[in-house]
Amino acid sequence: MKKTLGERLRDLFLGTTRNGLLLEELEDILVEADIGASLAAELVEALRGESAGIESREALGAALKALLKKYLKVEPLTVDPGRLNLFLVLGVNGVGKTTTIAKLASFFGRTEGIAGITLAAGDTFRAGAIEQLKVHGDRLGARVVSQQQGSDPGAVIYDAIDSARARGGRLVLADTAGRMHTKANLVKELEKIDKVIRSRIGDGQYRKVLVIDATTGQNGLRQAEIFNEAVGVSSGILAKYDSAAKGGIAVSISKTLGIPFSFLGRGEKVDDLEVFDPDRYLDTLFEA
Repeated sequence: MKKTLGERLRDLFLGTTRNGLLLEELEDILVEADIGASLAAELVEALRGESAGIESREALGAALKALLKKYLKVEPLTVDPGRLNLFLVLGVNGVGKTTTIAKLASFFGRTEGIAGITLAAGDTFRAGAIEQLKVHGDRLGARVVSQQQGSDPGAVIYDAIDSARARGGRLVLADTAGRMHTKANLVKELEKIDKVIRSRIGDGQYRKVLVIDATTGQNGLRQAEIFNEAVGVSSGILAKYDSAAKGGIAVSISKTLGIPFSFLGRGEKVDDLEVFDPDRYLDTLFEA
């Protein structure tokens, strides 16, 4: 198993005594933790002035956490009980979008008492996506609006908005396709969906939520760039994050694109979703 950032820092202090060499090796370690090359260089440069006081792994970890926390953006994702809310869930195939939708439905039902949640099966491209969402809907008692595979996803979400509004619902969680034949097709499809939602949401709250797999690496930054360029991302959810994951990609995305994070997923169970706490996130990142 690949070593975590915390384990690498521990090993660094065991094998290095000169601060100059330590910082050179540290930059490589940060890049491997998905912090990103430019940000890693920036962090190391900031640490150079403090290097005389960094004499232990604990001191280095504390200094790094303080710097990384400045770059992390965090913003809550909440339901406005006085109007219709639509959260469009974005992400490439395999990051856990559909599972995250179930987690969001469970979270808002438990913590904010939101009843009558509607799930929109907007991923009409991937085989099995609609059935997977229906299974989650049955388990959670949430209504699922769907059409057959290959249908227009904009039409599905259009129907979900009208259905929720007619029933006095307050929350629609919409799934989307994560892969088309080309990037251009994906972007075009998302732009069409975005246009449909804007035309139907009225005075409702519309948020675009990107799911990023913590184990993806720097590909996660490129994914965020594509979705942000297509429709503008409101906030992110870091999925599959645990002590074994590298996970520094959240800092890289926040710093580079200005996208805040709202939730963090730690497991596969429907309740394994928590509000993004920067301190807990960083503590996990630096676990040895």
